[in-house]
Amino acid sequence: MAETLISPGVLARENDQSQITQGPVEVGAAIIGPSIKGPVEIPTLVNSYSEYLAIFGGSVISGSVQYSYLNQIAANNYFRQGGNSLLVTRVVSGSFSGAKTFEIFNGVGPAAVDLRSSSFELTTIAEGDIMNNSASAQSQLLSNGSLRSGSVDNVRWEVTAVNTSSGVFSLIVRRGDDNNNQKSILETYNNLSLDPKQPNYIASVIGDQYYTVEQDGSDYYVKTNGNYPNSSRYVYVSAVNYPTPDYLDNNGDAKIQYTASLPLVGSGSFFSGSGDLFAGGAAKFNEDINSNNIQGVSANDYTQSINLLSNKDDYQFNVLSAPGLIHANHSSQVNLLVTTAETRQDCIAVVDLRGYNSTVAQIVNQASSFDSSYAATYWPWLQLIDPDSGRTVWAPASTLIPGVFAYTDASSDPWFAPAGLTRGGLGQVIRAEKKLTSGQRDTLYEANINPIATFPQSGVVVFGQKTLQKRSTALDRVNVRRLLIALKSYISQVADNLVFEQNTIATRNNFLTQVNPYLEGVQQRQGLYAFKVVMDDTNNTPDVIDRNELVGQIYLQPTKTAEFIILDFNVLPTGATFPA
Repeated sequence: MAETLISPGVLARENDQSQITQGPVEVGAAIIGPSIKGPVEIPTLVNSYSEYLAIFGGSVISGSVQYSYLNQIAANNYFRQGGNSLLVTRVVSGSFSGAKTFEIFNGVGPAAVDLRSSSFELTTIAEGDIMNNSASAQSQLLSNGSLRSGSVDNVRWEVTAVNTSSGVFSLIVRRGDDNNNQKSILETYNNLSLDPKQPNYIASVIGDQYYTVEQDGSDYYVKTNGNYPNSSRYVYVSAVNYPTPDYLDNNGDAKIQYTASLPLVGSGSFFSGSGDLFAGGAAKFNEDINSNNIQGVSANDYTQSINLLSNKDDYQFNVLSAPGLIHANHSSQVNLLVTTAETRQDCIAVVDLRGYNSTVAQIVNQASSFDSSYAATYWPWLQLIDPDSGRTVWAPASTLIPGVFAYTDASSDPWFAPAGLTRGGLGQVIRAEKKLTSGQRDTLYEANINPIATFPQSGVVVFGQKTLQKRSTALDRVNVRRLLIALKSYISQVADNLVFEQNTIATRNNFLTQVNPYLEGVQQRQGLYAFKVVMDDTNNTPDVIDRNELVGQIYLQPTKTAEFIILDFNVLPTGATFPA
């Protein structure tokens, strides 16, 4: 009950305003490109470089030379720079499929004539013939138990601890290049059952889902097939050939008709995976990338994956790049990257304009076809050490810029400029393709191309932060565009919770009590000079409410960066007075 003062005195009241407002959902970068293995065209989130290697693999041999894909180099740099999550989409040329288990025998059928059946089947999540390590279990097994074609990039299986009394067994997923004396165990699943009524049913424990990319009109989406989410990073259960429902009878004894259904103790391999990385011949890597060969794939192989990432409900990220796509050679796909960012309005596309060994004039001319605050470009190409082979290689700037964004977010905030000596240093880079002069940097910056400069004491540094927007507004700067992306992302998350709520003062206040403190925090962290949020009767008039609308207006004054610092040195005669 409300308290009031009737006679003189002091009324002490409490107003609890200590509710902690939930912060924005943190998202990272998205990269698109080929890799040695992994699910094809299925955007997959990884949270560390080691997880990237486990899922998408490392370097590849092409023409007797070891190469790392640009996606691998980008992932390595991104996580080294403080990135927390990376959405990776693998592109390939041609048809790819996962490999299947070879002969997980059970006791059904006479072993002497090799008519035993497979108790269940597994399929690798990664696709391509690189996942195969068998054509015949016996012919591929060496004396020490290793597989003749087993490798660090594929897997093998082993069944252990079969208990016919209780109807359970254990399954081990091993690395393909190990042997029986030195097992490299990737995953272990104990007490599995073939009884679909039990919580330890093999499909429910390991997972039986697989994914396909489907098209509905002009929209692409990932379809989930199967019933049980995958807990394994390497395999899924593609078939249970001999299920054992109600394995135990009323006395707790195993039913005789099911005991032979259990798998036999043993290990084996995978086969029948399809998809050749270099079916069209040797791949072109790094500076040799051309219009027809991007690390073994073509530009058209990217189109579906880029379209798929336009689905902002399923995939969240704040920067998008496809290292290897170059506008001069692959204009349709690069333009699609920018269109995707413009359509989503929650990320910025980092694009490359020309290939290795281009001139300033060529780069400036290439940039003239763009006009978007949702895209940025950087130049020149950069030389760095391949994290896998140790060789020095050339890479386009889009390979490393997501790492600069990640470092900016980790050390400051998205609305700080990802450039300059404080946040724009490229410590992993040996040198830039061209050591730009001051005049060349001016020419590039006037054309909205962010120069990558080389300074004697500081090394290679990103020295620009313009978007590709031609109009001179606040949004022609990367930090302001990323500020708007961050603010819209959070405020939209707040507004999502108000859909279908009552259009009343209480609902509006609920919005204001979450948004105002957040914007105050951004202002305190140097993201805004000032702001104002209006959601009241002035913009929610009766006719607005009758249309089932709730209107909010947010006014922002973003902070600007000091890109042009002018220092006047005034030399005065002896005895002169300094100005006040």
